[in-house]
Amino acid sequence: MVAARTPLWTWAWPLVAWVVLLAKIFVGGGGIMVAAIGIALLATVFAAVYHAEVVAHRVGEPFGTLVLALAVTVIETALIVSVMIAAPVEKAGLARDTVFAAVMIVCNGIVGACLLWGGARHHEQGFQLQGASAALAVLAALTGLTLVLPNFASSELGPVYSAPQLVFAGFVSLVLYCSFVFIQTVRHRDYFLPAQDDDPEAHAPAPTVRTTAISAGLLLCALVAIVGLAKALTPTLETGIAYLEVPKAVVGIIIAALVLLPEGLSALKAARHNRLQTSLNLALGSALATIGLTIPAVAAVSMVIGQPLALGLGAKDVLLLALTLFVGVITLGTGRTTVLQGIVHLVIFAAFLFFAVVP
Repeated sequence: MVAARTPLWTWAWPLVAWVVLLAKIFVGGGGIMVAAIGIALLATVFAAVYHAEVVAHRVGEPFGTLVLALAVTVIETALIVSVMIAAPVEKAGLARDTVFAAVMIVCNGIVGACLLWGGARHHEQGFQLQGASAALAVLAALTGLTLVLPNFASSELGPVYSAPQLVFAGFVSLVLYCSFVFIQTVRHRDYFLPAQDDDPEAHAPAPTVRTTAISAGLLLCALVAIVGLAKALTPTLETGIAYLEVPKAVVGIIIAALVLLPEGLSALKAARHNRLQTSLNLALGSALATIGLTIPAVAAVSMVIGQPLALGLGAKDVLLLALTLFVGVITLGTGRTTVLQGIVHLVIFAAFLFFAVVP
């Protein structure tokens, strides 16, 4: 699964990413710098995936997937908060757009791709039904309370919670996510362990403590660099989006997709090796962390800077979210999956992307 020594490229690319990021900050640049940022970003994503797998193999399931989900979500939240502080009025809906995009990318894009790839390779795959059901229940409550209820809580405010309502939404989001983590790692950890594991790589000797510590540090450096590079690309993305005359919500989709790349690649690799439970732990855990940690953080920032935070989704997005949750309950309701479930989720994801670009 992992080499005894940390390969050169896995620490070289995060270093290159930091060099490029610092050059962008202090020197600036044009098209060449944008190209360098793009190359460094993609290469660093692969390095982050490698180090996440080292840490995950050492600490075991479900802690390994939780490490990557939490690391990515914390840094993603920091990115959203930094953009909100820089332009609070213009970015009032950025948190909503990014969180919703992350949920759709994870629950339809990543899950669909994992089910399709795993089903095509292994015909049928199994997972722990109790764990998936618990994650979907918490996800339904989180998305309903934070992305749908604001539209109905106060008619005069529209998609914006009042101050007390925002505090309550942030608090219950944190309570729901912490409760899920407690169930996942302590009370019912067995719900999130693979029922059977046919992948010989999973039984390889665990990396040493020293190797794991190095990978953990490099993983953090890589993830921070990824988010920094994603933020550096944001102005170029906004310019391109304005030129193409597509909705600004597409910026949130691109940011979420860039930040979720490490988790997506790790989940796909796990599905390829017949470890669908690991894929679902990564995907559903990431969706829950995105809402459970991001909403309280942006709510606190909104209260401090005194700017409104638009959380309520439009009618089209509410329908897509409801369809995602409804289909997720059905496709993950038997504990066994085939390529059909993957195709269904990917079609919903395609519809999400299409109607985001062509509203």
